[in-house]
Amino acid sequence: MIALLVGFWLNLAPAQALDYPPPLSYSNADLKGQNFSGQVLRTAEFSNANLEDVNFSAADLRGVVMSASVLTGTNLHAANLGNALMDQVKFKQTDLSDAILTEAILLHSTFEAIDITGADFTDAILDGAQIAKLCQIAAGTNSITGVSTRDSLGCLD
Repeated sequence: MIALLVGFWLNLAPAQALDYPPPLSYSNADLKGQNFSGQVLRTAEFSNANLEDVNFSAADLRGVVMSASVLTGTNLHAANLGNALMDQVKFKQTDLSDAILTEAILLHSTFEAIDITGADFTDAILDGAQIAKLCQIAAGTNSITGVSTRDSLGCLD
């Protein structure tokens, strides 16, 4: 019986390793100007990182942690940030167009001169003041999810 269970577990281990790679840690790193476009960085940690002018376009960033990071001039166009923890992040001149932010946590983050055209914030957790500010610039429909930015934020017309 034990041999059967061990054999069963060994057959599952490679599949699980492919589904959940070990997380990468870039905490407290200065990544200014780096190019991560199109990369799979699921569950990577970027806490307290300098992400100024970093290119994350079309990257798979599901489940990443970017708490207290600076995203000035950062390109997140068409990035998948589902279930990301992005609390206390400073978004300045950040491209979030066509990004997927479903179920992301964005509490206490600030937004200045950003592009959210076509971004999907469905079930994201934001402060009321953040939602009001983002609704002032919300437009477009996400090309992957088909959800309008205004609807995903719950903007009142």
